Amino acid sequence: MSENGRITIPASCRQQLHLKPGKELIIHIYDEEMRIFSLEHSLHKAQMLIQKHAGSKSLVKELKLMRHKDASND
Repeated sequence: MSENGRITIPASCRQQLHLKPGKELIIHIYDEEMRIFSLEHSLHKAQMLIQKHAGSKSLVKELKLMRHKDASND
């Protein structure tokens, strides 16, 4: 770590994680560990989790129906 707190990610790690200059990263601290994720990877994991629980339902369609019902109640 440099004096100003910057950390260099080794080229082999950047290649393995497909990190390019300017790519947004998310840093999480767990206990005494720092974990670095790409924003792209985190969004993909979230989408897979939602898809797993939603099954074949269209969440967008359900949201539109809910909003339509809410608007009808006003």
